[in-house]
Formats: sequence, structure tokens, C-alpha cells
Amino acid sequence: MSGAAGRHAPYTLSSEVAEALDEGRPVVALESTIISHGLPRPRNHEAAVEFEEILRSAGVTPATIAVLDGVPRIGLDAEGVRRIADEDMAKASVRDLPILAAKKTSGATTVAATAYLAGKAGVRVFATGGLGGVHRGASESFDESADLSALAISPVTVVSAGVKSVLDIPATLERLETLSVPVVGFGTTNFPSFWLRESGYTIDWMVDDAREVALVMRGQDELGHGQGIVVANPIPADQQWDPAEHDRVLATAFAAAEEAGVTGKAVTPFLLGYIVDASGGRSLEVNLDIARNNVRVAAEIAIAWSALNADTED
Repeated sequence: MSGAAGRHAPYTLSSEVAEALDEGRPVVALESTIISHGLPRPRNHEAAVEFEEILRSAGVTPATIAVLDGVPRIGLDAEGVRRIADEDMAKASVRDLPILAAKKTSGATTVAATAYLAGKAGVRVFATGGLGGVHRGASESFDESADLSALAISPVTVVSAGVKSVLDIPATLERLETLSVPVVGFGTTNFPSFWLRESGYTIDWMVDDAREVALVMRGQDELGHGQGIVVANPIPADQQWDPAEHDRVLATAFAAAEEAGVTGKAVTPFLLGYIVDASGGRSLEVNLDIARNNVRVAAEIAIAWSALNADTED
């Protein structure tokens, strides 16, 4: 099904996603960069299938998003999921979408592009691992994730475990405030730092459950703001990375980056790669637990949103 009338549709919806949206059933968007770039093969394909299955088992339609052969696709079939896991694809942010379309090439969508496309398609809930943010040293490098600016124009509720601790967390929270993007803690007022439940930075608002998130979404719609919403969902205590090991590995990673002379935009990729190696893969296992937990919470929110709209129609 075409996502827009005319010959040059900007995206396509899978029949499964289109039918769910038409009927007001719950749908959750999933990004593809976590599969193509965030996990090793063949573990990445197993994870992609697992994330979708978590949603299906909860009665929610998965809408994994990627650009295949120049066309943004909202919802992938089994072959599409296999392609994002097996093919070497560029990371596609919002600014890359028209270029991929012109070149008819494929790309795995980042959080920014996934949120943007989901918002355009009417998919209101999106599960990811961690949100991008303001990088340390951004006052000199101007390195800030496009995730933040995309959320300022995309009416999508993003469930994430905060941002990675290698980023500038207080600056990220300040930027979200400037962009008028609501940030709510799912059962917490302590903003999580991805691998850890707590960053030490307080957020103003906490929601108790998925229905309360749905009510915030409705309020956002009624006010006509158009921004997204960040649901900061901490990893369960028994699954977080050991804080002492986390702090030790992180300090070693920053020291290694300084010794290697890594600067600017190269710092964060260097740090993340170093952390995986230095932790013996432990950080990667926590990454997967984070993603699974966020997918489950996103499913609850999508179900609550669908039920709220059904009650309103009645």
C-alpha cells in the first residue's frame, strides 16, 4: 500500500501495518540501525526477529523501518528483515532520505529517521535502545545527534533507556527542554544512562504506567504541539551493568581515546567500540536486555493508546 497518493510516494506501508493503522490497532515502530550496525552477525538477525516477536506476542503489530532500494518502508517482511541484517547498508538519518531515494539505494534508519518516518506514517509509538544526544565537548565540535531535532518535529512517543553515559547527559536534557520535547520517567524521576538505571540527573515528571503515557500523548495532540515525547525507561535492576565495572571501563575508554588522539565526531564511535571489547561483550548483552525491555514497554503504551482512542470514539 502506498503511503501517499501519486506516482512518487515518499514511503510505503506494509499491508500488515496499513491494516493495523486503519483499524486503530496498536503498532510499534522499530529502527533498523540497531540491527545493521549495532549487533554482530548473525546475532543481529536473531535480535530483529525477537523484537518483532515480542510485539506480536503482545498483540501489537511491529513496524520495523528501513530504506530499501531507495524507498522508505514502514514494516518489513521476512526478506526485508533479512536484508537489513545481512547487507552492508549506510546509516540513514533524516537528511539522507532524499539522497537514498535519488540513488535508489538502501539504508538502515537511525533513531532520527525512524521517528521522522513513523510520525509521517501515523505510527505513534517507537521503541529503541538509547536516544542520541549532545556529545561531550559539543561546545567546540557542535556534535549533537539529529535524534533531538527530529523529535522536535515528529509526533512519536519514543521509549528509550535514556542516553549512553559517554554523552553529555545534562546538556542533552537541556536541549530537549529548549526544543519543548516532553521527557517523562517511566516509574522514575532519575534519568537513566542506558547501561545503568540512574544517571544522577533528575527529570521533572514521572508516569506510573502506560495509560498515563497515552493520556500525555492525547494532551500533546490536543495542544497541537507536534513534538515527540521521550519516555525514559530504566533497565531492570537485575539486568543493569555492574556500576563499578561500568565506571572502570568507561574511564579506561576515555583515557584510551585521549591517548590515541581521537577527537570530534570520532570520539563516540571509538568509545563505544572500545567499551564492547573492554567489557568482554558484557555491554552488548546489556544492550540487548535494554532493547527487549523497551520493546515490551512500548507495546504496553501502544495498547493503551489504541484503547484510549477506542474509548474516545465510543
